[in-house]
Amino acid sequence: MTVSAPSIDRQALVRRGLHLEYLTIGWNLVEGTIAVLAALAAGSVALLGFGVDSFVESVSGAVLVWRLKGEREGASHQQIKKLDLQAHRLVSVSLFLLAAYVAVDASLALWNREQPAPSMVGIALTLVSICVMLWLARAKRQTAAGLGSRALEADAFQTTACFWLSVIALTGIGLNAALGWWWADPVAALGMTPLLVREGSEAWRGEDCGC
Repeated sequence: MTVSAPSIDRQALVRRGLHLEYLTIGWNLVEGTIAVLAALAAGSVALLGFGVDSFVESVSGAVLVWRLKGEREGASHQQIKKLDLQAHRLVSVSLFLLAAYVAVDASLALWNREQPAPSMVGIALTLVSICVMLWLARAKRQTAAGLGSRALEADAFQTTACFWLSVIALTGIGLNAALGWWWADPVAALGMTPLLVREGSEAWRGEDCGC
């Protein structure tokens, strides 16, 4: 039986989604390991939070691999919808966990008045991460629109959140190194937590993530 063009197009989108998620997992595992090691060397709470966020993003990527593989392996339309909902909600849980971690980590940094040593490795890593996360988020949104997958759309938002956390980490590290403003990074990180909670709530209810 001949496969219709739309089916072929959808199969291509599923493959592209899987490739994007494999890249997400691989990059974030490497990024998180380097960030945590650099954070421990410099005593940087902001960089440590950035590293932990990378591991959260890896978990989100693994959830989406599970969802996309289900469709690639021939699951029915109903099964795909069920997988998408389950994956969507698991992604929303990871957003809640990320928001909680950022809030606690930033609050402790402010309370303890912790001032990390300058980290050139951290600065270089966050600069590269900004470029990678921006590209990944755009590619995931395009693929999510083609598949009609809210789970992948929510994951694209989480990648966007990682982009902004990269910017925040870079800003905090840079301001601390240049001006000694140790409080800049935790204050900016606290400002992101309401956005993460809102997007996590919308993802759980099955609404469009608006990213």
